[in-house]
Parts: sequence; C-alpha cells; structure tokens
Amino acid sequence: MQSDNKIFDDFVKFVNGAAGTLAGMGREAEQGARAKAKEFIGGLDFVSREEFEAVKAMAAAARDDADALRARLDALEGKTTARPAAPKKPKAGA
Repeated sequence: MQSDNKIFDDFVKFVNGAAGTLAGMGREAEQGARAKAKEFIGGLDFVSREEFEAVKAMAAAARDDADALRARLDALEGKTTARPAAPKKPKAGA
C-alpha cells in the first residue's frame, strides 16, 4: 500500500505542477496580448471625445458662415442682374 500512495503522491505533485505552469503561461499570454493590443491601438490616430466635439462645432460654424455668405452673394448677384442694362447709343457718323 505504501508504494501505491507514493505513486499517487508523485502523480498529484506532477498534475499540480503542470496546472501551475499552465496557469502561469495563460497569465503571461494574456499580459502579452494586452500589451500588443495597447501598442496597436496606441499607434492609431484616435481623438478624444472633447476634440471631436470641438471640431464638430467648428465645422457647424463654418457651414453656417458659408450659408450666410452664399445668401449674401445671391442677394448681390440678384441686384446686379435686376438692373436693366443701359441701352447703347449709336455712334455719330456711322
């Protein structure tokens, strides 16, 4: 019986060691994957929400300015085309 217990004890030690090794490898793999993901995402040009909102507001203001200028231009063009052209006088002696 003593020999059976020793074999069983050795087997349990082996399994515990293997489980600890596999758990350590899993933690290492997870940490490595997290580091690679952070490195990959850090290399991309992402902007913060505040920067996005600021640029969005600037674009809206520029669009409003462009609309106002377009309306002003249309009004100015309307004034020049609404005016009748002065008739040309015939040249004397022709």
